[in-house]
Amino acid sequence: MEIYSVGGGVRDMIMNRPIHDKDYVVVGSTVEEMLSLGFKPVGKDFPVFLHPETKEEYALARTERKVAPGYKGFTVHSDPTVTLEEDLGRRDLTINAMAMDSDGNIIDPFGGQEDIKAKVFRHVSKAFREDPVRILRLARFAARYTDFTVAPETMKLMQDMVESGEVDSLVPERIWKELSTGLMEKKPSRMIDLLHDCGALARVFPEIEALWDVPQPEKYHPEIYVDRHTMLAIDYAAKKNYPLPVRFAVLLHDLGKGTTPSNQWPHHRAHEERGAVIVDKVCRRLHVSTFYRDVAVMTAREHGFIRRSIELPSKLSVMVLERCDAFRRPERFKIVVDATECDLRGRGYGEKSTEFIPFPQREYWSTILGAVRSVNAGAIIQSLGDEADNIDLQRFLHDARVDAASDAVIEMRFGKPEKQNSYSAPT
Repeated sequence: MEIYSVGGGVRDMIMNRPIHDKDYVVVGSTVEEMLSLGFKPVGKDFPVFLHPETKEEYALARTERKVAPGYKGFTVHSDPTVTLEEDLGRRDLTINAMAMDSDGNIIDPFGGQEDIKAKVFRHVSKAFREDPVRILRLARFAARYTDFTVAPETMKLMQDMVESGEVDSLVPERIWKELSTGLMEKKPSRMIDLLHDCGALARVFPEIEALWDVPQPEKYHPEIYVDRHTMLAIDYAAKKNYPLPVRFAVLLHDLGKGTTPSNQWPHHRAHEERGAVIVDKVCRRLHVSTFYRDVAVMTAREHGFIRRSIELPSKLSVMVLERCDAFRRPERFKIVVDATECDLRGRGYGEKSTEFIPFPQREYWSTILGAVRSVNAGAIIQSLGDEADNIDLQRFLHDARVDAASDAVIEMRFGKPEKQNSYSAPT
């Protein structure tokens, strides 16, 4: 039995990056021997075990053979005769196909160290094309290693995979897993751009592909095209270290612009309403959680109102809060505001960049929400007495919220008003 460190842990050690995961491959052993040593089996499709003490993963050396379409269409062969080089040869990229023995010696049969020096993503073998998930993984790596480029032959291979229809077999759960991971990397725009360049974006996310080369008014969008605006916005979200719900909502916030008829360009009237419907469909297709879907839909529908907050009448501001259920879920509404900030600051390049412009909208909505939440529904009902049975309470409560919002706006602009609502009381 020989044990080697493999994969991302070896790659990141060579690149002097933090090592988050350690994986090991075991050569010359069997399932029975691993079990006798106390290892616990966890692999469903191939022999993977957890170390009895460290709980790190150890996999028996194996080879794979493509027998059906899709990323699950493989048969796995593992026995003591499978060599380390055969195991490394089934991996996706050369930078992931290195191993290290117990003495610290690097085994690098496919030139991974040279590709790290050259900052190149290169496939190990033609077997790369057998697993469409590898396109998503490579795109995700591009978002992490922002100074790497894709080898021309690897880009050509990915394009061939798209044209052959191999990418069409990707299942929603795996797409979401790779997308969500890539969005949390340093520069998520690189993931989306790479998918576009190889043609996979049109197959996996046609709604995002539809944004490419769609113009917007240069006065508000110096970057002009919707795809560039979206990429700037998600990179700003990453720069601010916003969590995944914000980044996902930002990625989808302008999908409605992809459906604007070209004879209406560069304007996109009512794109928010159209976009909310599209975002809902995308989220359901990807099987994302209800929380992520709700935040993304609300961002698509409301970001225009949130951005124009200073211009809004109090009645409309309250309606936005009511549609977002912000009174009961203020933490969720904050995510929508964060995503809107990314929309506003993800515009233009260089001197025309809006990255550092003020964002008073955050204070506005925080103040308005605080004032509206201070309206005590119980106190209002009690103050009405017997008249409560003859009044539309929901309407009455809405009007009370509008009055509270109006007072808050006046106070923000001119100082505290002299008269307060008699039926409003802090909770």
